[in-house]
Amino acid sequence: MLKREEYIEQAYFFQIVGERLPQQIPLQDVIQQVRDEVLATTKLPLALDYMLTELCHSGTLHPAMQQLEHYFTPFQTYLMAEAESDDGKFDLRTAVQVLKSEAEYRAESPTRTGLFMFQLECLCHNRLKYDAGLKAISEDPIYNQDWKEWILIVRRQIGIVDLADLIYVRSWHLANKQTTDPDPEQAILFGEQEGRIALANRQKEPMFLFAALQRQLAYPKVPRPRAEKDSANRLLLLERKLDQLTQRMKLVEDDARDSVDLAKFYKKPN
Repeated sequence: MLKREEYIEQAYFFQIVGERLPQQIPLQDVIQQVRDEVLATTKLPLALDYMLTELCHSGTLHPAMQQLEHYFTPFQTYLMAEAESDDGKFDLRTAVQVLKSEAEYRAESPTRTGLFMFQLECLCHNRLKYDAGLKAISEDPIYNQDWKEWILIVRRQIGIVDLADLIYVRSWHLANKQTTDPDPEQAILFGEQEGRIALANRQKEPMFLFAALQRQLAYPKVPRPRAEKDSANRLLLLERKLDQLTQRMKLVEDDARDSVDLAKFYKKPN
């Protein structure tokens, strides 16, 4: 775990990136600007220098974050990798909002329960891969060995066993109701309150469970992708797509009639 000031500066970095991305400012310029703004007594300026070099070399940030595993958690690296993936649907603007919220929560007094539920809800809302995502969560240094083993169990059983059941069987609410002593090999990870919430939400929509735990544990709300509201941009995009389809159809029809004139595609040499 890092010092509180490190997480505060991380949250500021992700906040500035999220604010300046819609302004079409190159990410290299954003990192260079933030590097001069953040607190010089932290390790973030050194990390930003390394990330800037990697960005100029490969065009992505997550390889540098993966090399800086002593500074960025595996879950942070995983989110950035999904945002920079060519075939993914996880937007970079949403990713930096999630990273900002998580860093702010870590800067306060985070609990393992609250942080895990925030990270898991992030995977659910943004339709990220459970297998890789939960593996990255299990490698977070905030979790002890009992938590790491349980998160890997969730990784294997999620989608098969109800999430509320997985929480309920590891709560003090069930342990206090049992007439015999709890299994010593099965660590109790959740408190009385979390167990009652999980019991009340069994066989229900998982989003109800997340909403109830978020209210009671007071961890940040998970940012969700925003739908585009600008109808003018949509119309321009549709017009561009329609023009492209028209040109392709014309080429197909000309090819069918053997009347394609390739001369108009030639470029005269200088």
